[in-house]
Amino acid sequence: MKRAFDLLLVLATSWLWVPLVGLLAVVVRWKLGGPVLFRQQRPGRHGVPFMLLKFRTMTEARDADGNLLPDAERLTRFGRFLRGSSLDELPELLNVLRGEMSLVGPRPLLMEYLPRYSPEQARRHDARPGITGWAQVNGRNAISWDEKFQLDVWYVDHQGLWLDVKILAMTAWTVVHRHGVSAESHVTMPIFTGNPSLEESYDK
Repeated sequence: MKRAFDLLLVLATSWLWVPLVGLLAVVVRWKLGGPVLFRQQRPGRHGVPFMLLKFRTMTEARDADGNLLPDAERLTRFGRFLRGSSLDELPELLNVLRGEMSLVGPRPLLMEYLPRYSPEQARRHDARPGITGWAQVNGRNAISWDEKFQLDVWYVDHQGLWLDVKILAMTAWTVVHRHGVSAESHVTMPIFTGNPSLEESYDK
C-alpha cells in the first residue's frame, strides 16, 4: 500500500515537478557550476546503501592547499534558498521512483553513522528512508539527535497511509514557514558521533 501510494503520488504530480527539476538544474549549473547533482551513498532500508540524489548547494571553493573550505563558506545565498525551500531535495523523487526511498520515512543519514547507533536507534532503518518524515515536521534540524531518533523510531512503529498523508501536509506548512532548517551555529546539523559536543556540519 505504501509503495503504491508513493508511485501514484509521484507519477500524478510529475507534470509539476519534472519541469521544475529541469529548470532548477539549469539555474544550479549557472549559479554553482557542475556537477548539478550532489550524489552520496546513504543507508537505505536495513542499512543497504544506495546513491542519494540532491541538487548541489555549495561551491567547490578551496584554500591555498587545495582543501575544501568549511561548509558555511561554500554555501551561497542561492544554496541557502534551495535548502530553506527544500527544493534541493526534488531529485530524491527519482530515488522514490527507483524504490530506494519513500515520500515519508526517516531521513537517510551517513553510512559512517551505522555503527554509532544504539540498537533502539538502529530501528529507524526498519523502514524505507523518506524525503520527509515525522522528525522533519517536529523540529527538523533544530532538535537534538536523541529527539530526532526517538521520532524516527516512533514513526517506524506507527507508520501507515493516513500518518503519511498527515506528515506530507505538515511538511508543506513547515517548508513554507522554513522552520528548523538548521541547528544553532551550524549549516544544518552537527555530525552524529554518539557525543553531541563535536561541532562540525555535513551536507544533509
